[in-house]
Amino acid sequence: MAEFTMELNDDQKQVRDWIHGFAADVIRPAAAEWDEREETPWPVIQEAAKVGIYSLDFYAQQFFDPTGLGIPMAMEELFWGDAGIALSIVGTGLAAIGVVANGTEEQIGTWIPQMYGTPDDVKVAAFCSSEPDAGSDVGAMRTRAVYDQAKDEWVLNGTKTWATNGGIANVHIVVAVVDPELGTKGHASFIVPPNTPGLTQGQKFKKHGIRASHTAEVVLEDVRIPGSCLLGGKEKLDERLAKAHERAGAGGGERVKNAAMATFEASRPAVGAMAVGTARAAYEVALDYAKTRTQFGRPIIDNQGVAFQLADMRTSIDAARLLVWRASWMAVAGKPFTSAEGSMSKLFASETAKKVTAQAVQILGGNGFTREYPVERMHRDSAIYTIFEGTSEIQRLVIARTLSGMPIR
Repeated sequence: MAEFTMELNDDQKQVRDWIHGFAADVIRPAAAEWDEREETPWPVIQEAAKVGIYSLDFYAQQFFDPTGLGIPMAMEELFWGDAGIALSIVGTGLAAIGVVANGTEEQIGTWIPQMYGTPDDVKVAAFCSSEPDAGSDVGAMRTRAVYDQAKDEWVLNGTKTWATNGGIANVHIVVAVVDPELGTKGHASFIVPPNTPGLTQGQKFKKHGIRASHTAEVVLEDVRIPGSCLLGGKEKLDERLAKAHERAGAGGGERVKNAAMATFEASRPAVGAMAVGTARAAYEVALDYAKTRTQFGRPIIDNQGVAFQLADMRTSIDAARLLVWRASWMAVAGKPFTSAEGSMSKLFASETAKKVTAQAVQILGGNGFTREYPVERMHRDSAIYTIFEGTSEIQRLVIARTLSGMPIR
C-alpha cells in the first residue's frame, strides 16, 4: 500500500503533462464549436483514441495507480480543457466502473473492450440508472428485470433518463429492479449487448451546459438478454437477495450492497476531480485577465476586491483537490469511507466549481458574460457537478447519515 503523498512522482508528472498537452492542443480549440453544435465530438474522441487517452489500457493504468492519484489527475487535466468534450471522452468510464464494481472477471474481460472499440472504430458505453421518477430517490426505480428460466434470459422493461451516451452506446449497463419487495436492495445491474432488439433512444436533451456530451433517455421494451449478462451472475444475486430477505424479516441488520450505489461510491472522487479541472480553468482565465485588464490607470488585480476573490478562488481549488486526492488514496488503499470522504470530496469540489466560475465571470465583467470568453461556458458547465451522480443535497445526506451511523438508502 502506497503512503499518502501530495507530490506526484516523475512518471505521474509525465502522464499529467501529456494529458495537459492534449487538452490544450486538441480539446480547447474545439470546445466552443462543439458546445454550439451540441453534438458528440467523434473526431476529438477518435484523436484521443489514436494517442491512447481513450482506451481501456490508459484507464486501467490510471485506475491501478498504487497511489490512487492516476484517475483524479487525468480527470482534472481533461476537464481543464473543456467539460463537455472531456465528458464525451470519459463518459464510457462510468459504465466500465459499473462492470468492474459488480461484474465477474469474465464479464470484465469480455465487455469492457467492446465499450471502447478501436482507434479506427471508436465506440462508447452508457450507464443507465436514473429514471423520470427515480433520480435521487433510487428506491422509486420502476425498470424491471424478470428472469425467464426456460430460456436462461432476462427480460427488461422500463425507461431510463439522463443517460450519458444513452442510445448511441455500443454497450449499455442498466440498473433494474429484480425484487420489488426489497426496495433498493432488490436492484441488479445488467449488460445490454450491441444491437439488442427493444432498446431505443428516447428524447435527447438540450442542456444548459456540457453540450458536447450526449444525454438522452433509453427506452427498454421487452429487451431480452442472455443470463450471462447479469453482472456478478445469478448465483451471487440469489445469495444476496436471500440474505436481504432474511435481514428484512429480522427487522434490519447490516447493509446489503446496492448495484448503483457501488458504482457511484467508486466514481464520486473522480467527479470531484472533474469539477476541480473546470474551476482551475476558470480561475486561470480570470487571473490572466486581472493582470492585463487596466481600469483607472492600473491592472484590476491591484484592487483588493478582485485580488481577494482570486485568493479565495485559489484556496478553494487547492482544498477541493486535497479532498479528492484523500478520497482517491483511501479507495485504492482499501480504507473505508467512515466519514463519507468520497461524498465530501464530490460535494466540496462541485460547490467550488460553481462558485469559482461565477467569480470568474464577475471578474471579467461584461466580457465574462459573452461567448467570446470561455468562462461563460465554464460557468454553464459547472452547474452539472452539483447535480449528476448525486446532488449536493444527497451528498450532504450521505455524509450526515454516515456520521450518525444511520443506514444510507
